[in-house]
Amino acid sequence: MFELLGIPPQALFGQLLLGLINGSFYAILSLGLAVIFGLLNIINFTHGAQYMMGAFISWMLLNWLGIGYWPSLLLAPVVAGVSGVIIERLLLQRLYHLDHLYGLLLTFGLALIIQGLFRNYFGSSGLPYQIPAELRGGQNLGFMFLPNYRAWVVVASLVVCLATWFVIEKTRLGAYLRAATENPTLTQAFGINVPLLITLTYGFGVGLAAFAGVLAAPIYSVNPNMGADLIIVVFAVVVIGGMGSILGAIVTGFGLGIIEGLTKVFYPEASATVIFIIMAIVLLVKPAGLFGRTA
Repeated sequence: MFELLGIPPQALFGQLLLGLINGSFYAILSLGLAVIFGLLNIINFTHGAQYMMGAFISWMLLNWLGIGYWPSLLLAPVVAGVSGVIIERLLLQRLYHLDHLYGLLLTFGLALIIQGLFRNYFGSSGLPYQIPAELRGGQNLGFMFLPNYRAWVVVASLVVCLATWFVIEKTRLGAYLRAATENPTLTQAFGINVPLLITLTYGFGVGLAAFAGVLAAPIYSVNPNMGADLIIVVFAVVVIGGMGSILGAIVTGFGLGIIEGLTKVFYPEASATVIFIIMAIVLLVKPAGLFGRTA
């Protein structure tokens, strides 16, 4: 089997797969952030904590109620989404006419509270979550071994991202969402309940984060800090793609995951910073992001 610049193919493709896995989580999480910012103009710093909540809800469903992985893929996003609806109704809707900084500070404080509550109850050590029996094992592709669960994560995240893009960009509901963003007063005059639309959109964005958390639970240990470790990178991904850009979140999420994986092969020392280096370059060249629109 050939080698590329002295790198064995198993190592190269293994890191590419790892980058694709990371990119899957970057894409779903940045998509949720883009949906929330695009309609609510709120920089949702609670997103990492809501991703962690999704993982913990799936763990609690399994260990406390005996509800397995597959129902958790639906139930955990719904439970987390309901919590998001409550947050939006009680707190966020008071900030829509204020500067972005107020929303950022509120959601940052909420993230610290949520993480603190889970850390106080569950501790800081990780809790295991078993891979469902149907997805254990893997496929030998000759040049690498592909674990079934990791392949499922990539496919599931891609399907969810593309379905979300289709709904927002190509359906009547998406047209209502975009209209409510551009001109909420006129949209409400046509009989559309804009406040309800905004509330449900925030709940949906939170549900996307929780869905990513359920996908992550069998790969990473379920712990209160798992969202805090990821959210800074995800914000960088959103900035590179363009704040509020649905397509930008998806393409940039997967693309940067792959770039990060390749960096670990060819220049491991830069793997932790390559996304932030790219962010700095993009902001210098195109401040609105790759897919963002200049106001």
